[in-house]
Amino acid sequence: MYTHDLDPILFDFGFLVIRWYSLAYIFGILIGWWLGKRIILKRFQNLNFNLEIKEFDNLITYIIISMLVGGRIGYILFYNFGYYLSNPLDILKIWEGGMSFHGALIAIILGTYWFSIKKNIPTFFLLDIIAFVAPIGIFFGRVANFINGELIGKTTDVFWGVIFPNIDNNIRHPSQLYEAFFEGVFLFIIMNLILFRNNYKTGTCSYMFLIFYGIFRTFSEFFREPDSQVGYLFNHFSMGMILSFLMILAGIIIFLKKNDIK
Repeated sequence: MYTHDLDPILFDFGFLVIRWYSLAYIFGILIGWWLGKRIILKRFQNLNFNLEIKEFDNLITYIIISMLVGGRIGYILFYNFGYYLSNPLDILKIWEGGMSFHGALIAIILGTYWFSIKKNIPTFFLLDIIAFVAPIGIFFGRVANFINGELIGKTTDVFWGVIFPNIDNNIRHPSQLYEAFFEGVFLFIIMNLILFRNNYKTGTCSYMFLIFYGIFRTFSEFFREPDSQVGYLFNHFSMGMILSFLMILAGIIIFLKKNDIK
């Protein structure tokens, strides 16, 4: 058993505060950016369309904006609409937390689609690269959730349970670390096995990411407390589960339509 005593703040200079959560975003983006470019150069050397590697650099700007805006809007719509409807100015207070993975995902897909149309690059080619590197950022983000002592797990008596004193004195599942492993490490391994197999078909990483992330997130939700302001829907399902079900469904639909992917 471990008693959580980690400080969400790495450095506090008074005029500047550096938080682990901010670093998770920064390192996730930078490593994903670097690895995405290497994958394009090493794995996709013979493309049947023109692609200047600097265009991937330009795509990163779209991804960052989409992630931040979509993550915030998703949290507002999916998890706390009533509160923000009554307190609209708080929408801008992103430093207080409140980001939705599913909202960010939807926005990134839309932003990538818009970018691909403007640059005449196949959408699923770009989405495949994003899907391949996304588990890296997810891993850092979930570890940061653990450091912050947020998105806590359900009570348990397992020996690896964690007490979060800022919440209560109950022993809880470290659900954030479960998600870091399954949605981060394990999913990244799966993406590697898929992308580097012979006769890879464009779109495969995209729909397999949706399916496997949805499965892993649904599994993890069984060990995670639902958001207090939402609770369980239909008495059994958390909002994260429902959104993940939709991800799995979307992935299956793309799989069934894979022959139409360009």
